[in-house]
Amino acid sequence: MTNSTTAPVARQSLVVIGNGMAGMRTVEEMLKLAPELYDITVFGAEPHGNYNRILLSPLLAGEKNIDDIMLHTREWYAANGITLHAGDPVVHIDRRKRMVRSQSGREVWYDRLLLATGSKPFIVPVPGHKLAGVIGFRDIQDVDTMLEAARSGGHAVVIGGGLLGLEAANGLLRRGMQVTVVHVMDSLMNQQLDKPAALLLKTALELKGLRFLLEAHTSEIVGSADNARVKAVRFKDGNEIPADLVVMAAGVRPNIELAKAAGLHCERAIVVDDTLQTYDPRVYAVGECVQHRSATFGLVAPIWDQAKVCGAHLARNGHRRYVQQATPTKLKVTGVDLYSVGDFIGGEGSEDLVLRDPRRGIYKRLVLAGNRIAGAVLYGDVQDGPWYFGLIQNRTDISAMRSRLLFGEALCAQAA
Repeated sequence: MTNSTTAPVARQSLVVIGNGMAGMRTVEEMLKLAPELYDITVFGAEPHGNYNRILLSPLLAGEKNIDDIMLHTREWYAANGITLHAGDPVVHIDRRKRMVRSQSGREVWYDRLLLATGSKPFIVPVPGHKLAGVIGFRDIQDVDTMLEAARSGGHAVVIGGGLLGLEAANGLLRRGMQVTVVHVMDSLMNQQLDKPAALLLKTALELKGLRFLLEAHTSEIVGSADNARVKAVRFKDGNEIPADLVVMAAGVRPNIELAKAAGLHCERAIVVDDTLQTYDPRVYAVGECVQHRSATFGLVAPIWDQAKVCGAHLARNGHRRYVQQATPTKLKVTGVDLYSVGDFIGGEGSEDLVLRDPRRGIYKRLVLAGNRIAGAVLYGDVQDGPWYFGLIQNRTDISAMRSRLLFGEALCAQAA
């Protein structure tokens, strides 16, 4: 009589470099489809579990605490059989041996490797940029540094008037610092807003107590007499303003050094195909470290889409393809409602529909290309943002409701 029991199939090894939102969301998606396929090892540079980086601004502003922003506790890793090496980043990938080595010297072999190394803040390389008190706004440690500085009050200078810079400035203001935002362009959030909306935003934030220097070019970060820490920020025109803390929020750069050193094909970021696979079929990459069809990514919606596709392919359930979609921008500053999506500048042949109500602080601009909406900027009244976004995504013909479009979904539905 033959024994019908079969030996258990040995699990493969999946190594994940990067314990952030992109990597862990991909692991979650993979576990839904093939929970028994891999022994999973995760290496993270930070000394804790995975947290919601988007909520660093509310953490800084005092609206959230650390427990509120944690996504995966140590118990979650243990419950899913995942070995987590937190605070021990990978320093070397040997693709020939299929092995990674961490800072502590730990070596782990892989059958599949997932790179989720994210991005790092762009520190403007002016003299003095390495002084104590000059930081990025990227992780929990940066928030701790800001909170420590805020306890003494004083002046904070935020370099960068984009989404992240304004959120950092608002948080520091709420923690009691005097805050000046320095921006090289002539309007705030110039990548997400047209000039009328940017002016409304600037006025609203000035009423809260923020100060702004637009078209200001930082030439030097000035140190104290003993050069121990930052004292001021100097500009190209010779003016300077006091600074006890300087936060660099002038963009991020994909973190690709490890991938490059391993010989993976990189341009601005790690180049991946529609399955999130690199040029090495055993190596995948997701999140802010990747470049897909010439684009890089900084918002969460496309990264969640990437995680779904990559997770499916790692689970060998691979028929999905990643397709880029427009992603809306919202500002997380208390009392400021802002929504922007799509092509809000317009081009040849495009048309604008604009509604201005200065007394109520409302501004809406829709950019039309033919009989479709190409982009939208909403300030002060953003409740129809998702509806406009849907019309853009679905390429809806808006001819029949064109005259009522600015008044929103409810009015257009009534008249339909």
